[in-house]
Amino acid sequence: MLFDDKKQAQRRITLGILAGLAVHILLSYLLGLQAFLGPEIAAVFICPTCSFPPPFEGCGVLLSILLFALLGAEIGIATLPFADRGPSLLERTAVHFTLMAATVALWAGLNFGQTGALFGLILLASVYVLVWLGRWVGWYVEVAAIRAKLGLAPGPSLLHWRESLPYLVFALGLCLGLPTLLRLLDPQDVPVLSGVYFPFLLLPIGTFCSGVSLGHRHGFSPLYPAACALLSVAAVFLLFNGSALFHGGISLVCALVGNGVGTLLKKRATREKNP
Repeated sequence: MLFDDKKQAQRRITLGILAGLAVHILLSYLLGLQAFLGPEIAAVFICPTCSFPPPFEGCGVLLSILLFALLGAEIGIATLPFADRGPSLLERTAVHFTLMAATVALWAGLNFGQTGALFGLILLASVYVLVWLGRWVGWYVEVAAIRAKLGLAPGPSLLHWRESLPYLVFALGLCLGLPTLLRLLDPQDVPVLSGVYFPFLLLPIGTFCSGVSLGHRHGFSPLYPAACALLSVAAVFLLFNGSALFHGGISLVCALVGNGVGTLLKKRATREKNP
């Protein structure tokens, strides 16, 4: 069971099922309204059939209704806290997302094919991340308020943005200043420094090492890799051309991997100090 309070979860599941059925009816109405074209606009219900052949269209409609009811139940329990402890929270969140992804992919895939399933998964993942990020921000604000009332020192800033500021100066010099200098030093015929050494050697090493340093000191800081990528993309439009857009990907991946490595090193050092 995803939740400790089973009665509350059962109530949310019931409400979610009813909401899913209502949304399916509304979808059928909208599909019928869009499909009916004539001298007068009339409402007819066209239910998704999950691509079942004509003799079995009713089974397809029933499957579509069941999947919407299941999705409604999954959305209903998503509004409840999964667990109080970090490991349990991550495990139950992963299970919940997997179930929702399977439901969405099955319904969208049956009705719209592989492209529809992929689009549904991307949409689900985007909404899921935004919702949980919003909830995490709320938790962070509550913890900060409690620490302030107790007179404790403030904890780390949101997403470690304050701790990342000194590293942004380095990123600015690496991603914008250094390629500008190399472009000035490059020969006009073959830009070896800015076209080869910078993107394939200096940029990945610099972003990786700075990410390790930031992660080792302050933990996981996702804003820094994003900032490196944005600065690299800005340099592409200011100094290079569209063929150099991969610089942004190199900055993002290397800084992210480095920050992850640094975070792991920080956790290991903490465990060694406090066995």
